[in-house]
Amino acid sequence: MDETEFWEIVDSTREAAGGDPEDHAELLVERLVGSDPDAVLDFARHFEARYNRAYRWDLWGAAWVLLGGASDDAFDYFRCWLIGQGRAVYEGAVHDPDDLADLLDDFDEDLDGDGEELGYAADEAYEQLTGLVAPDLGIQPAPPEPSGAPIDFEDDAVMARHYPKLWDRFMSE
Repeated sequence: MDETEFWEIVDSTREAAGGDPEDHAELLVERLVGSDPDAVLDFARHFEARYNRAYRWDLWGAAWVLLGGASDDAFDYFRCWLIGQGRAVYEGAVHDPDDLADLLDDFDEDLDGDGEELGYAADEAYEQLTGLVAPDLGIQPAPPEPSGAPIDFEDDAVMARHYPKLWDRFMSE
């Protein structure tokens, strides 16, 4: 599976789910179960590589603004959700997290930002296909700390300076 096919699967299942992360995960599992176990593992590798790439302080700060705070787990689920938004949103956010203010049509913190189930979709599909737990993907794990410089999420002035567009759109209400 190449990168284009990975993103096509993400996009088509998200669109079919109407953007609902839980429905998206269910449709993703259904789609992956329709392929062979090796393809599911390829999908999992693509997902995991992007998940690890997004383990950055600046993206965590963007999640903090959008979600009104983001614990370790909330940031993990946010990264899954971010991948689920498709290539343009994901790559745009990785390039400049503040651009999420322009990339997202709307954001409902009760529905959006939590793609926990998306993170398990490939594992679930593999288990359904084989009856086995997915093997190690052979991908370098994320480092113990996010990359980049830490940001003081609790300091509104710092956050407004780091994320002027996000702050203006989501925090100035």
